[in-house]
Amino acid sequence: MPKKAHQSSIRKALISLIILITGICLSLSISVSTYLSIREQKQLKTNKLIILSEIIAFDAGKSVLNNDRKTEEKRLKSFEKIPLIKNIHIYSIEKSTQKPIFFISFNAKKTPPVPIKINSVAELITPRITGNYIELTRPIYDGKNLIGHIYIRGSLESLDIYIKKKIFIDILLTLLISVVVYFITIRVQRRIAGPIEQLSMLLQDVSKNHNYDVRAKRTDIQEITALSNNLNIMLSRTRKQLTRHEKDKQEIKRLNQNLEEKVNQRTIALREANQELLSTLERMHQYQTQIVENEKMASLGQMVAGVAHEVNTPIGLGITSSTLLQDKLSNIQTSFNEKKLTSNQLKLFIDEGIENLELIYRNLNRAADLIANFKKVAVLKDDGINTHINIYKLINNVLISIQSEIVVRNPEVIINCSPHLMVLSKAEPLQQVFQQLIMNSIVHGFVTNKNNKIYFDIDLTANQLTIVYSDNGQGVSGSIKHNIFDPFITSKRGQGASGLGMHLAYNLVTQTLGGKIIFDLEEKHGARFIITIPQVKNT
Repeated sequence: MPKKAHQSSIRKALISLIILITGICLSLSISVSTYLSIREQKQLKTNKLIILSEIIAFDAGKSVLNNDRKTEEKRLKSFEKIPLIKNIHIYSIEKSTQKPIFFISFNAKKTPPVPIKINSVAELITPRITGNYIELTRPIYDGKNLIGHIYIRGSLESLDIYIKKKIFIDILLTLLISVVVYFITIRVQRRIAGPIEQLSMLLQDVSKNHNYDVRAKRTDIQEITALSNNLNIMLSRTRKQLTRHEKDKQEIKRLNQNLEEKVNQRTIALREANQELLSTLERMHQYQTQIVENEKMASLGQMVAGVAHEVNTPIGLGITSSTLLQDKLSNIQTSFNEKKLTSNQLKLFIDEGIENLELIYRNLNRAADLIANFKKVAVLKDDGINTHINIYKLINNVLISIQSEIVVRNPEVIINCSPHLMVLSKAEPLQQVFQQLIMNSIVHGFVTNKNNKIYFDIDLTANQLTIVYSDNGQGVSGSIKHNIFDPFITSKRGQGASGLGMHLAYNLVTQTLGGKIIFDLEEKHGARFIITIPQVKNT
């Protein structure tokens, strides 16, 4: 059984609230008043002590200058009648060292002496209150020359007496105000609680007897009158609602007689429609698989064409250089046979021959590297077997294989990844995903060939490979942003784009690699894709 909640009446709550508010206000008012009064009293006593110290310093100037301790001692005894002053020290300035030394002191009756304050002369220029005492110092001048210092210590005992009296008066005043407020609260709560009790009895009658025809009476309190009016409106609407509810029950009973037959008819029709829909979906899946395979082959063809273009360049340069070298050699042979060969001709031939051979060597090496990289990227088959992959090298190999396509926009590719990061995964799906993302930026993202950038941010944590691909292009149109991975979705329909590239990338990541690819909808500068591949082991 749930524990019964604690209940309180309006009478008690109103009295408690008003007394609490009054008490808080009085406490704050008295506290602030007492604090300000104490601070003012301290300031008054400090000012008074400053004035007395200035007078003592002025009178002590002649005695310090003449080294007349007896005269000054008699003058200081006159301050016994001032309760504020407890201790006075006078220090003179030694002429040789220009440092203060003790000259004379004064201690009030029943007041112990205080230690010499020579080292605190400079600090106590500003008065300091410690406990019940005020300490300060003042310089003694003879004209413009500093000849000494005065230290004075005053008592705040009279302030404690003042505080106790004020607190006593404040407590009496608080009690008196609390009593007055209590009686005023009693009158107020009677005026408010009476009409509320009448409304409570009315609601009990309605709840018990279901008598919705009764009405609450008006009162002389505006808020309770408004509550009564709203209650009367609620009772009137409830009566109308009950009448309408009875009519609705009859109508529902009539409608339910034919509902079961209609449901059976709709169930049969829905079953037939679902069967037809399943057949259609199966055919669409077959078409989709075929289209995806065609797109993969087209992507591979673009890569092969790009590599062929890149290989033709160094081979062409090598053929040109070898032909030129052959012509130079023929000229040298002719000059040699005719015995017209000079040392300058031979030297020029040797220099040009070395230069051409180096050019042939460099371009043949470049062609060999391109073919090797192409073999690494293009010859791999998706046989479902994981292999050791260097992610950094894989991205570079992809860039080399499609160099002829990306040179149109000439982007700067920034790879934020360790060159030695090795993972165990499937190479061909990864290179196809990278190739598709890069081509998507080239075709759809970049408008000009200036200041274009592509970023690969790669991280391996907790056996999960995270690849963040982004560019600084024009971004993705809002009309296709939410379904960018759907098939046949493209911003360049009729311009040679099929709309299957990102769908292919999605299938490769989610199905072949078992990961996730997300398009960042919040990115406002370019496009940003987040790829996560689980169960990838760092090697």
